[in-house]
Amino acid sequence: MARENPLWGQRRIQAELARLGFKVCARTVARYMRRPYDGTPSPGWRQFLAQHSNEIWACDLFTVQTLWFRTLYVFFVIQHGSREIVHARVTAHPNSQWLAQQILEACGLSREPPRFLIHDRDSSFGTAFNRRVESLGIEQLRTPVKAPKANAIAERWIRSVRSECLDHQLIFGHQHLQQTAREYVDYYNRWRPHRSLDQRAPYPELRKAPEETTGRITATPILGGLHHVYQWAASDTDRVFAPYSECCIAFGRQRQAGRQAGRQAGR
Repeated sequence: MARENPLWGQRRIQAELARLGFKVCARTVARYMRRPYDGTPSPGWRQFLAQHSNEIWACDLFTVQTLWFRTLYVFFVIQHGSREIVHARVTAHPNSQWLAQQILEACGLSREPPRFLIHDRDSSFGTAFNRRVESLGIEQLRTPVKAPKANAIAERWIRSVRSECLDHQLIFGHQHLQQTAREYVDYYNRWRPHRSLDQRAPYPELRKAPEETTGRITATPILGGLHHVYQWAASDTDRVFAPYSECCIAFGRQRQAGRQAGRQAGR
């Protein structure tokens, strides 16, 4: 009956069997029912993440201990396709209302909300957070209990920010941690290479490669010298087309130096 009538459920088949004189339980009918199988298995979790990577955000919380033994929480949102850190903020009390405001700020006015949002089953993702996410048209994907690999990209970023930044610094307080996180996120999005992106940064600066490799390379310290950004030094041609503000500053310094030299000569 189930094969010949694919639209019939267990109750419908139970009624037909009862009319024929067979008294069976609906659960017994469901046990022997076999739905038609087309031979194509349903996509797995990895295949789903690969197919919808540009439409998926993931968010999570992790803790940081300050120098004064105070616990602070860092909330962040990462985009699966580009590995960009969309949003990162620090708080001492991560409740549902605060997380709802953060997910709203992550979307912003110039950024389109994602289709899916992956997060765990932490109690901080409460009613206010759920309502805000639903109002933005985002479908939540909650990971299973004690399954960090289901949100592997977010967990991998937590490992990166700890091993490359927080494990080598003493955090004094809320503002210090927020400034440190902001500086590392900027470095992560613009300069840090990723193997999944063919050794490119999520949003690298678009600069033309030099025709000759005989110039001077400059190193800009990041996070107090914990990391460095290496770039080719600006050529004479680049200095001619420097921004107007930089030219004004340079002219002002030269003028001030000339005045001081004139005063010393007058003395």
